[in-house]
Amino acid sequence: MKNLSITLIQTELFWENPVANMAMLEEKISQLSHPGDIIILPEMFNSGFTMNVGKIAEPMNLTTFKWMKQQAASTNSVILGSIIVKDHDRFFNRLIWMQPDGDYRFYDKKHLFRMGEEHDHFSSGNRKLVIEWKGWKICPMVCYDLRFPVWSRNIKLEYDLLIYVANWPAARSHAWKTLLQARAIENLSYVAGVNRVGTDGKGLHYSGDSALIDFKGEALFLKQNEEMIQTEVLNKEALIDFRNKFPANLDADDFQML
Repeated sequence: MKNLSITLIQTELFWENPVANMAMLEEKISQLSHPGDIIILPEMFNSGFTMNVGKIAEPMNLTTFKWMKQQAASTNSVILGSIIVKDHDRFFNRLIWMQPDGDYRFYDKKHLFRMGEEHDHFSSGNRKLVIEWKGWKICPMVCYDLRFPVWSRNIKLEYDLLIYVANWPAARSHAWKTLLQARAIENLSYVAGVNRVGTDGKGLHYSGDSALIDFKGEALFLKQNEEMIQTEVLNKEALIDFRNKFPANLDADDFQML
């Protein structure tokens, strides 16, 4: 069974400045001597968590999309992160999964953060995304989605790795860390959470707390309050062995979302 390596990039972001953010991230990525199979960037990695959609939004296949394509090709890794996309006169907080061969998938954030007025500026997504990559099934989501366990239910073991990209403020860091562990435990899955650090243009502070949690809910890695780049290896054999010995999913309540 093939293990999977993932690279988490926890960084400060330049407020509403895609050019500066892409240049900064490109420099960080270029320093990777052994990029992971997947390189994970924060939510809205080219702008910070802004509602200024008129200034920041891009159609698909434009500047940031092309940059992700270039980075994926040059590293031979998947590049993953969310940006603001304009699609048929609507705006989405869109997570893009960009493969080295230029093929891509996307997921539109389902749960919009009303306390930040995200629901007033963006349209909500309505479908989950599960991708098969290098023998792993991977389900990527965005920030506030973390608070809603029904959306990430995994009773049929549809995925092996759940990923959250985020701009999650330090004031709620305890919830972030606790919920990452809860999602891993209840879904018998690895969970990776990639958050930003620093202070944004609205004065919100971010403590990072990017983490990799195993299927038992134990933190394999957690980093607070500073920029970092961390590559971790996920063990598929250990995951399957635990699921076979502790198949709690077989006793889960079997209901469907309408």
